[in-house]
Amino acid sequence: MSLDLLSAFIIGLLGSGHCIAMCGGITTMLTSAIPNNKYDSNQQIPINKSETETPTSKFTLVFCYNLGRIASYSFIGAIVGLTGSIAAKNIGLPLASLRIVSAIFLILLGLYLGQWLMWLNRVETLGKKLWQYISPLAGKVIPVNTPSKALGLGAIWGWLPCGLVYSTLTWALASSNMIDGASIMFFFGLGTLPALLTLSIGFVSIKNILVKPVFRKMMALLLISYGIYSFIVAYQQMF
Repeated sequence: MSLDLLSAFIIGLLGSGHCIAMCGGITTMLTSAIPNNKYDSNQQIPINKSETETPTSKFTLVFCYNLGRIASYSFIGAIVGLTGSIAAKNIGLPLASLRIVSAIFLILLGLYLGQWLMWLNRVETLGKKLWQYISPLAGKVIPVNTPSKALGLGAIWGWLPCGLVYSTLTWALASSNMIDGASIMFFFGLGTLPALLTLSIGFVSIKNILVKPVFRKMMALLLISYGIYSFIVAYQQMF
């Protein structure tokens, strides 16, 4: 695994508390929308017989939701990586300068997660206009009672304006490659997966730890430290 992919995965892990705040509600909806008296002994969710005769488990729906979410991240990463490639080739923008931008955004992300400096809120605002056009599509996949609907909801939710996602996208931009950009966002998505799966399974105690202010500030400090390190490395490469 390359350093960039590992970094993206770690960013996803360290931002777990933020992921629960942004996407936890959707995951909870997938696992609790059906009354308990409708579950069988395997916690399976009855669905419309016209769609299929086989009941769908909670885990399957949650898995498909996250698969759709990560697929959207990867698709966006591919677009951003291609953009970085065009900028590097046609404009002559040094790769090291893009990495400096990535490092700065990583530092801002740490400050954002620690709630010390909320500048990334302004970046999230830029994505809200696009989200206004995408979010109504969620109505077409609700109620989420089949794997295809869960996959669709995840694909839609992957476009939700999020400072954590936008900061990681700068790494995809610095990759200057469509495949690398998609890979970076894919590994970022994998990093966010443990927290959301833990929430869906019902490990409330772990969720409570992830959202504790002390834990979030510790993770924020780690991100800031790594951002400073990345900035120094990129600066040395540039000069």
